[in-house]
Amino acid sequence: MKNTKVTSLHDAVKRYVEDGDTLCLGGFTTNRRPYAVIHEILRQGQKDFIGEGGPAGGDWDLLIGEDRVKAYINCYTANSGFSNVLRRFRAKAENGTLLMEDYSQDVEMLRLHAASLGLPYLPVKLMQGTDLVDKWGISKEEREKIDKLPNDKFFYVTDPFSGDDKVVAVPVPQIDTAIIHAQVCSPDGTTRIIGDEFHDVDIAIAAKKTIVTCEELMSNEDIRRDPTKNTIPGMCVDAVVHVPKGAHPSQCYGYYDYDANFLRMYEQVSKTEEGFKAFVQEYIYNFKDHSEYLEKIGLETLLNIMAVQGYGYATDVLKKQADNEAKGEDSDNE
Repeated sequence: MKNTKVTSLHDAVKRYVEDGDTLCLGGFTTNRRPYAVIHEILRQGQKDFIGEGGPAGGDWDLLIGEDRVKAYINCYTANSGFSNVLRRFRAKAENGTLLMEDYSQDVEMLRLHAASLGLPYLPVKLMQGTDLVDKWGISKEEREKIDKLPNDKFFYVTDPFSGDDKVVAVPVPQIDTAIIHAQVCSPDGTTRIIGDEFHDVDIAIAAKKTIVTCEELMSNEDIRRDPTKNTIPGMCVDAVVHVPKGAHPSQCYGYYDYDANFLRMYEQVSKTEEGFKAFVQEYIYNFKDHSEYLEKIGLETLLNIMAVQGYGYATDVLKKQADNEAKGEDSDNE
């Protein structure tokens, strides 16, 4: 196929995710999180990331819990409705083993937008009068030890137009790799996000390398039949990977809801280091790829999360489809 960026999950991670990358993930807490890619990163062993977490979810908790993150910049890290502060992130922040810097959510999202514009820094009036400027999570001394961290969290600057108005100048992240899960992609990288886009367009534009996993692959010709529905141009995407259910256990609007039982289970087991280690062994390291992970999750669970009105399809339709596929396999084996 001409003009194709379609590759396997293994090869996309091996080629485009490198030790020490400044990494940014798409989605929002329990929405369209690129879990399948994160599982593959953990299996392959890439490490020492500078994390631009944004409104982060359990995928970042996995990376942090497995000590793959050298420094972490975010506004919060939660599986909203299940873990208001994710357990491994919280534990490492509290015991001082995670270098972490805080910006407010609005400033963090504006920083990512500024990155898409190629700006060197961003002036804001937000955060003034709060500990977000008065206290630093990562000291200047620690920052100077890590090349990819700016040496300062912010500067106060005077508005050059008024001459007397003070604003906060915050650094703009230099993103190496963006990882996004979307509903539809074409082989040339054109990406269609259905529903909220969050910061995904900004990070795809800003990053030096962008991996997009998708629920469906559509031909280059068909995806252009309605260009108003397309979100990210192919020129911003380096690798396209067809990974149905690649956002599980988070939701993917129009396809499936979040897996509430799985998220509740993770909230419980991740309370302890031992429980977390057992979880990643059982659900990540024991498998060679995402298809084996889905087999572990089970067809009944996948049917249930896809049957929620507004997210997926009717359960009876999916059950009939599964039955037909099973019958087909039986026929092949006869």
